[in-house]
Amino acid sequence: MKLRRDVFQAIADPTRRTIITLVAASAMTPSAIAENFDYSRQTISKHIQILTECELLKQEQKGREIYYQLNPDGMKEIAKFIEPFRKLWDERFNSLEAVMKKHQSNIK
Repeated sequence: MKLRRDVFQAIADPTRRTIITLVAASAMTPSAIAENFDYSRQTISKHIQILTECELLKQEQKGREIYYQLNPDGMKEIAKFIEPFRKLWDERFNSLEAVMKKHQSNIK
């Protein structure tokens, strides 16, 4: 059985979060990704490897180049974890909005 890296450890690193953001916009080669950092290509390749092992990135071979792109299915685990918090925040913001509207109507 092959163990998969923990997706939350992968996104804990700011460099890997930046890589995810970059490839979410469009597929990129490792060289194109590395151009956005002051790290060695080898360091960026290690980050890409971790993200790929976590299934947050997927790769596609086009000729001699490998392109990495965001794997939306890999983000589902993160979204599932965050969803209850999002609902909580929405409820709190809605409550705050109601209080503010009530306060504004009392001022008039």
